[in-house]
Amino acid sequence: MMIGRTKLRLGAIVLAGSILASVPAVAQNTSGAAAATGSQPQVVRYGTWGVDIATRDTSVKPGDDFQRYASGKWMDENEIPADKSQNGVGSEVNDRNQERLRSIVTRAPKDSQLGAFYASYMDETRLEQLDASPLKADLDRVATIKSKADMTHFMAASAREFGSTVFGLGVLPDPANPTMNIAFVATSGMGLPDRDYYLTDKYKPQREAYRAYIQRTLDMIGTPNASAAAEQVLAFETEIAKISWPQADLRDIDKLNNPMTLVQLKAYAPQFDWDGYLHETKVLSPHMIVGDNTAVKAMAALYEKTPLETLKTWERFKVADQASNYLSKRFVDSKFEFTKALNGAKELRPRWRRGIGEVDGRLGELLGKTYVDRYFPAQSKTMMEELVANLKRAAAKRIQGNSWMEDATKQAALAKLARMDVMVGYPAKFRDYSKLVMKPDDLYGNIKRSAAFEWDYQLDDLNKPVDRKKWAMSPATVDAYNGFLENKIVFPAGILQPPFFDPQADAAVNYGAAGAIIGHEIMHGFDDQGRKVDENGAVRDWWTKGDAERFKKLTDALGKQYSSYEAAPGVFINGDLTMGENIGDMSGLEVAYTAYQMSLNGKPAPVIDGLTGDQRFFLAFAQAWRGKQRDDAIKTQVASDPHSPRRYRVIGPLRNLDAWYAAFGIGPDSKFYIAPEQRVRIW
Repeated sequence: MMIGRTKLRLGAIVLAGSILASVPAVAQNTSGAAAATGSQPQVVRYGTWGVDIATRDTSVKPGDDFQRYASGKWMDENEIPADKSQNGVGSEVNDRNQERLRSIVTRAPKDSQLGAFYASYMDETRLEQLDASPLKADLDRVATIKSKADMTHFMAASAREFGSTVFGLGVLPDPANPTMNIAFVATSGMGLPDRDYYLTDKYKPQREAYRAYIQRTLDMIGTPNASAAAEQVLAFETEIAKISWPQADLRDIDKLNNPMTLVQLKAYAPQFDWDGYLHETKVLSPHMIVGDNTAVKAMAALYEKTPLETLKTWERFKVADQASNYLSKRFVDSKFEFTKALNGAKELRPRWRRGIGEVDGRLGELLGKTYVDRYFPAQSKTMMEELVANLKRAAAKRIQGNSWMEDATKQAALAKLARMDVMVGYPAKFRDYSKLVMKPDDLYGNIKRSAAFEWDYQLDDLNKPVDRKKWAMSPATVDAYNGFLENKIVFPAGILQPPFFDPQADAAVNYGAAGAIIGHEIMHGFDDQGRKVDENGAVRDWWTKGDAERFKKLTDALGKQYSSYEAAPGVFINGDLTMGENIGDMSGLEVAYTAYQMSLNGKPAPVIDGLTGDQRFFLAFAQAWRGKQRDDAIKTQVASDPHSPRRYRVIGPLRNLDAWYAAFGIGPDSKFYIAPEQRVRIW
């Protein structure tokens, strides 16, 4: 199955701002009422009112390091587990969710899809007996390739099978007409997270770990002279890296929005058999979006000049690489030896956790039906929908009061905000998985059938009206997102639990944690890319020239701030790559604060444990990002992820908020102080 960078490359178009057959044995209730099965959600509390204030390090001044002030004692007392690249609130909630999902999956009938797939993943004895044998048929297919035409057909089949391609395909709303779906094409093919891993000395250790992994893999599948073959594969991917776009460009919708007809694409990149490729993948469309267009053109030329034997060796590696987690222990361990160089983890996660992750990833909405029934109370859905409505009102107030924006642009922004759909907990209609065959003794086949099922599911939308009710995350996901070209925001049930959201918590806590998340997703509609999309989801310039110039001046100042942050030794944040998420973090927090103040109806907030309402609000915000990351994980994140590392998702936004300074009496003698006239205020 083709994996790689396609969704990431079109990430600015597909979605933005991710924060991070039925089961007959279990009753289901799509209202989300936990009492339906008699099973109550596990009660988790952070402190007595929503924040665990015992985790603070009050020896640190809030303005010198608010992350440590809010969570320093916790950071000192909690090491990152050996099987993780980071720890913190998000991973705590995710681990708790996995335990809940495990209780559902292990009680599912063995002949059900959930039961059969999980059983196939956990049957290590059988996987050891099979060893590399499941690969044989796929490797034999590579061996039979006799021409570039054969190779093109093989790459097309990788949409459904193990294997890779230099051109990824997909389906998304048409930026010119977002009511209809259109095909997109973008380059793919690299096994490291970003082009810089191939081209700069900073990532030499990770590059060497990858090269060693390629050699081990080729050796395990019987490739003659595996060392020389590994050099060949790495050299080919290095050539791909040279023509690939920088990550910051891969989130710029203006650069990615390149409509072409098939005739134009064939003339633009003539060295590739587009007719054969698109026919084989069944991506039959008269026009499409060609994302990283200059890279697509260069990739076609690179593909033509690359020897067939090099491509075959590369495909042999890709097949085994993608299958490695579903084979015997030696394949699993070999891949982990490589991936730990990227994330710094010391040990593999327990197999059951990896298995539950696979089940949720491949049967997410099937599993999610029971998850929301058991663990997502109707009260949480109702309260969350009310909170979102309050946040939208606060966002409207801030837009209306924006001092640098002209009325025409304000009215367009308010129209977009009013049209923004909000989806909470779970989709209105769950997916039908009844045609997906899962067998308890065929993990390799289950993965391939799942890939084909997902490809057909995506392809079924091509050239059809956009279904705005479809979700891109499972209900149990600990995350949220803004559906960029659909003008919608989605909050899965998985994240709607303490400390992010708690019906029993102090209002300041829910606004500071869940409110900041909601605000983040709302304001993605108005970040440096969201501002280019109108209320209908169409890519259109609805700004006055003066407003666009003023917005650019503000974002330049914000980018300069973030580019000055050293996230790990010698590793600085890329302010351009992270711009959208940084705007979401900062503006979302301001919207949440405004909503909290509005909720008080002019009355003073009570003082609890000696803390004012504003102080509790900001402590809740910091607690939601509490955690630690390994340096290797930060290094990978900075190179390839549009989100800033968690430390600066706390400090970066706060430094620009006047209310934070007032709440904690922060003055010019503090390390992270910014003079009022230099603070960035966008929304």
